[in-house]
Amino acid sequence: MKRRALLSLLLAAGVASAQTAPRADEVARFGPLHAAAHKGDVAALKRLLAAGADVNVRDGHGRTPLHVATFARQRDALRVLADARADLGLLENDRYDAVTIAAVADDEETLRLLLQRGASAKLTTSRYDGTALIAAAHLGHDGVVRQLIAAGAPLDHVNNLHWTALIEAVVLGDGGPRHQAVLKALLDAGASTQLADRQGRTPLELARARGYEAMVKLLERARG
Repeated sequence: MKRRALLSLLLAAGVASAQTAPRADEVARFGPLHAAAHKGDVAALKRLLAAGADVNVRDGHGRTPLHVATFARQRDALRVLADARADLGLLENDRYDAVTIAAVADDEETLRLLLQRGASAKLTTSRYDGTALIAAAHLGHDGVVRQLIAAGAPLDHVNNLHWTALIEAVVLGDGGPRHQAVLKALLDAGASTQLADRQGRTPLELARARGYEAMVKLLERARG
């Protein structure tokens, strides 16, 4: 299948869609804890939590204050919520956790904070039964990929499209420097080059079909 046709199919299926960040009208309806997390109002967060507010309370989209703070890149708020024993692994309605939200946003600093506070890089997330690593590989977020690998993300997880992070870096990437860096990081970490898509095509075959010469060389070298 030609790349343009493939991308059209994927977009129609919603594969390339990101998580649902809070809209302005949703923010306007936030309860006190979500509003404080969104604004990064540490004093209000501490006051509400001290008064017994539920640190894992959900909004209408299933987001906790931790999800909201991650979307808003409010890292001081994240620290307060983590100190209050927020559950770092909860999924919102789109089945994303905070780690995957930060990974998709290419937000390395927030991701680093979450991982330091004990968030897992190993969760199965999204409607595609993927991982934060697969999402980051798809998008070419090479720094995020390296962090997730270091945190023990499963290298060879296969999502319900029958794609691994390695395959997504090829079939949903542009073959450019960042996707090449993603591919190299995955290969250096020991990701399998033999796991194939549903049609039995390996990452090397997929890279050759797309004319991604730099990726082909990386994959050929890894194959030995």
